[in-house]
Amino acid sequence: MKRNIDIGLLVLRVGVSALMLTHGFPKLMKFIEGNMAIVGDPIGVGTFISSILVLLGEVVAPVLVLIGLKSRFAAVITAATMAVAAFIAQDGDPIAKKEKALLFFIAYVAIALMGAGKFSVDRK
Repeated sequence: MKRNIDIGLLVLRVGVSALMLTHGFPKLMKFIEGNMAIVGDPIGVGTFISSILVLLGEVVAPVLVLIGLKSRFAAVITAATMAVAAFIAQDGDPIAKKEKALLFFIAYVAIALMGAGKFSVDRK
């Protein structure tokens, strides 16, 4: 039974992180091209710092989760990024617009709670 849980965690980690990278990678490319304000300023720290935080949450942390390195910590970073997206940046929007951010939030909270499983770099 434990093996099925580890395979499920692998599928969850790889699937959700690969999908998150489809959102983060284009932002990274814009940032590299010189656009230092790829997102707004939903938490009041400035667009540059907000952009750095979004890149951490949508690129760096998902790569760590994908390979299973410091997955719990990395999942918390991405979950926090998605919480800001859903509950602050998209505050007045209908649920249909927040849905992706909420689904990512839920998935990364689950990974943060369960860890990466046996099939990961950390192998815990």
